[in-house]
Amino acid sequence: MSADSSSPSPAPASADAAATGAGRARRGGKRQRPRNPAPAATTPDAAPGVAKAPRTPHPVLEQLAGLYPHLFGAVFRPLKRGIFQDLLAAHPDAFEREALKVALGIHTRSTRYLQAVAAGEQRHDLQGQPVEAMAPEHVHHALLEVYRRRKNQKGRPTEDLLPKLRNRIIAAFEASGLTREAYTELVVGRDDAANAILEEAFAEWAARNAKAEALLRAFEASGSTLEQFADMYGMDPRSTGQQLERARKLAAAAQGNPSASTPAV
Repeated sequence: MSADSSSPSPAPASADAAATGAGRARRGGKRQRPRNPAPAATTPDAAPGVAKAPRTPHPVLEQLAGLYPHLFGAVFRPLKRGIFQDLLAAHPDAFEREALKVALGIHTRSTRYLQAVAAGEQRHDLQGQPVEAMAPEHVHHALLEVYRRRKNQKGRPTEDLLPKLRNRIIAAFEASGLTREAYTELVVGRDDAANAILEEAFAEWAARNAKAEALLRAFEASGSTLEQFADMYGMDPRSTGQQLERARKLAAAAQGNPSASTPAV
């Protein structure tokens, strides 16, 4: 027997090849037992999902929450500009400069902090006293950032957040007391999508104004009381009164009455 005849035959590459090999063995006069099939590959059960451990707060932020719970505690308050220097001056030996800078950066980029800014809250000093109005552009950009984060949040139910965002932009714009042109100059940037949302909000704001003005003209022509007028058109008296007051303020602003508290125009 040659060395070649003693070497084992290679295993068939497929089921069809295995059947052909078995037939050849039978024709040779000796039936070969089929090899035991290899056991099916088993995949171990996937480990159950392990909940992510909560993020460990930055140690300096924990320290700040202990010192100033009214600013860094359960409720976040917008911080006055220059709070970094105020903290170093108040606690010269408590904080390492770079660590404090990093901690404040984490804090002011957090969603909870941005929500406070987006709400238009005033900036606060270390004593928790409001000392400075929030700049309109800071409110606007915080609104956009909170919207982006909510929109991209995993597992969030499908919801159109744009109408709420437009409403909040309108409210922030009116609270600023600026003209449309001045507000636009402050907040418009390079983000075309954000700029488009602003234009949509302005269009909705203009439509509301036109509706309120038309309602005021109809009310004045009717000679009715507010309750009678609202009942005539199937409207809520309270909502109708708010729209009429809005229209009166717009009219006063158009006439240049400085004593009128007017929506931004």
